[in-house]
Amino acid sequence: MDSHSHSNFFVLLLAITLVSVSCSQADASKHSIPIITVVGVVYCDACHNNSFSTHSYFLPGAEVRIDCKFKAASPRTAEQITFSVNRTTNRNGVYKLDIPSVDGINCAKEAAVVNTCRASLIKSTSAACNVPAFTATSNEFSVKSKQANLCIYTMYALSFTPSKRDPAICGNKL
Repeated sequence: MDSHSHSNFFVLLLAITLVSVSCSQADASKHSIPIITVVGVVYCDACHNNSFSTHSYFLPGAEVRIDCKFKAASPRTAEQITFSVNRTTNRNGVYKLDIPSVDGINCAKEAAVVNTCRASLIKSTSAACNVPAFTATSNEFSVKSKQANLCIYTMYALSFTPSKRDPAICGNKL
């Protein structure tokens, strides 16, 4: 991905993220413990560009595995929570995991060193776009809302490609 399409894609991803978790924000303000959400997208890289392009589209029904590890904020304890879950993308290609509130788990930027999540492709339900391309990603940045007591770990996009590149829509060069 070149830097221009990379930044445009992440602006789009952030917008999708904020829309997809807007319902959670109203509930989050009722809690004193942070609500942590992991969110990302899966798309079809139709022209094998290794980036989201004009012919790319978000993939509904793609299966993703999310592995996370969160350590307690207390310096006196080595407690940690580790879990793995599978999620399926919605009609907009977005997968989302709301992590139950746990006392002592901090989602602040300082905690990013010890709190990690990773997403991996499992499979695509699209017969036209089912060859794994970008197969795994880690959380790259987080958004913290003090008003809503909500943390969002946003994952870089994962993608599949068609088995063959279509020169009719993508042109003849790779």
